[in-house]
Amino acid sequence: MLPTGVRDNQLRESNSQKVHPQPMDESKSPNPEAIEGIISKIFTNVSSLKSAYIQLQAAHTPYDPDKIQAADKLVVSELKNLSELKHSYRENNPKPVCISPQDSRLAAEIQEQQSLLKTYEVMVKKFQSEIHNKDSEINQLQQQIEEANVKKAKLEKNLKLRGLSSKESDDSGHENGFFPVDLTPDLFISIVEAAYRAIHDFSKPLINMMKAAGWDLDAAAISIEPDVVYAKRAHKKYAFESHICQRMFGAFQQENFGIESDTIAVNKESFFHQFLALKEMDPLDMLGQNPDSIFGKFCRSKYLLVVHPKMEASFFGNLDQRNFVTGGGHPRTPFYQVFLKLAKSIWLLHRLAYSFDPSVKVFQVKSGSEFSEVYMESVVKNLVMDDGDEKPRVGLMVMPGFLIGGNVIQSKVYLSGVKVVE
Repeated sequence: MLPTGVRDNQLRESNSQKVHPQPMDESKSPNPEAIEGIISKIFTNVSSLKSAYIQLQAAHTPYDPDKIQAADKLVVSELKNLSELKHSYRENNPKPVCISPQDSRLAAEIQEQQSLLKTYEVMVKKFQSEIHNKDSEINQLQQQIEEANVKKAKLEKNLKLRGLSSKESDDSGHENGFFPVDLTPDLFISIVEAAYRAIHDFSKPLINMMKAAGWDLDAAAISIEPDVVYAKRAHKKYAFESHICQRMFGAFQQENFGIESDTIAVNKESFFHQFLALKEMDPLDMLGQNPDSIFGKFCRSKYLLVVHPKMEASFFGNLDQRNFVTGGGHPRTPFYQVFLKLAKSIWLLHRLAYSFDPSVKVFQVKSGSEFSEVYMESVVKNLVMDDGDEKPRVGLMVMPGFLIGGNVIQSKVYLSGVKVVE
């Protein structure tokens, strides 16, 4: 413990000392108002960037290149503003020697916003890449459209010439999904064969329905052609094929096929266009689009000729289907759909026959005519014919023949009174 005199001396010395206050270094303490202004600008820019990003997303659905480009420019502009703000802050506010806790929080917020900006930059680059890919796809599609237009023009030109060269057919015909469209005798022969198969295919359900309805098939065959001598009872099916053939090919030699219409083709190109248009279509779909077309009228008239009212009544117990057809309709019944396949094949053959210049000529063979190997072909192959026998006679014609240029497509006939190998 100090004596009282010593302690008093120390107090007097202490009181005699002068205190000089030191001013604070204001340059090292940032202005709070300036900081608040910077933060406000940051939030404003980030909000604008979010808005620009949303516009960029919206421009992709639906895809709009002009809107995408405008939104992309807006995003880049906001990013530039943020970058300028960052540089301005660093220039005007050098790194302080001592950072207060409040400044630390501000720095953390700025760092967070910078990280967010980096994320937006990555997304913008991603969208720019997608835009580039979409532009590439658009260019490819435009190129495909141009190529398709060139092929279309080429096909139309070839159709006007009523055919393609073999090379063009291979290169462009198959690519466009068409059956080879060379207008040649070979094409016509293939359609003739298809028509004959259609006659045969329709005769089978017709005969089966007649059996089921209790018809006497022998009597029915005799009523079609009474003087035919059949080698086998099963050969009487050719009588029904002949009946179908005679009805379906009636008026084939006429350009309008016996159908009155204001829209009948008047030139070769029109016939060929009709052939191509129907060839790959379901006939019921075609009739659904235009039931009163010339093809629709053809189907209607031929059905009423081929299927007798008594026959139909025995099949279905009524004439509802016939009345529906007579009234201008085309029923979707299985029986009528089978008939439409037959009608389509004969119609295609007629359209194609008149596509040639000169037109293909059809010829028919009457019952009792002498058999000619030049103009006729027997539907029965295993015939027995002796050298001394007279030339066989035609019993039935089941498919007419055709003259195309200098070529003969033989008529298919059933010969009466001949023997066959068992």
